Amino acid sequence: MRFGFVLPGGTATQQLGLAVLAEEAGWDGVFVWEAPYGVDAWTLLAAMAQTTSRIRLGTMLTPLPWRRPWKVASQAATLDQLSNGRAVLAVGLGAITTGLHRMGDPTDRRTRAEMLDEGIDLIQGLWQGQLRFTGKHYNIDVSGREDLYRVARPVQQPRIPIWVVAAWPRPRSMRRALRCDGLLPATMDSAGTFRRTTPEDIRAMRRWLEEHGSMQGSFDIVTEGETPGDDADRAAAIVSPWADAGCTWWLEVRWQLPHESDERMREVRQRLAAGPPTARR
Repeated sequence: MRFGFVLPGGTATQQLGLAVLAEEAGWDGVFVWEAPYGVDAWTLLAAMAQTTSRIRLGTMLTPLPWRRPWKVASQAATLDQLSNGRAVLAVGLGAITTGLHRMGDPTDRRTRAEMLDEGIDLIQGLWQGQLRFTGKHYNIDVSGREDLYRVARPVQQPRIPIWVVAAWPRPRSMRRALRCDGLLPATMDSAGTFRRTTPEDIRAMRRWLEEHGSMQGSFDIVTEGETPGDDADRAAAIVSPWADAGCTWWLEVRWQLPHESDERMREVRQRLAAGPPTARR
């Protein structure tokens, strides 16, 4: 299992310093929030690429239906070059609660699902030199400009890893993960309401993915939560059931901390400095 930290905010300078601290403390990845307005995630990640040498870097997450997918493809490829192959692209439908829907973008779930599917295909195609795409929501044609592909080619081949949100046990949503490199799991009850995911849910998702051929080679299953930095045994006890269930990444989060507070930065720095919660196996 690898261990990442989702930075809950702060100024660009503060977050850049936290990324350096994360690498020094032994974390495997740093992920940043892509807000409707605020510190630009991709500019920040590019700066992190220049001040770190080992950790994975990405967003958590990019609401792809509310972005231009060809622009996201360019941003992720640029980050991959600057970081020498350390980029991760995490995508989903986008949460209405973030306020992004107030920018005039579509909010209908079916429409956003269609845009997410097309966006993933378009991005993967561009990274592989396919400079035409025709779909219901997106149409591009930059054929004849193969030089664009050559200079923007990602370091990682055949592509930058894409992690996607998928809802269990919805087959259509889970099939989306089959076309990607990692699963950001969400779980729904029989009434169609999202509920807390459990390690048993992860086992069921993993079995489904294995049955449908997605666990051949490298495929990540990502979970998130909070662990204490001052009690290694307790931290390991929290993480271990998820590792045993088949998760390959644990993302440490601190979503509840207030924005723009000294307490927020102090707690994040302390938890980062304590190092990742190594799972007992």
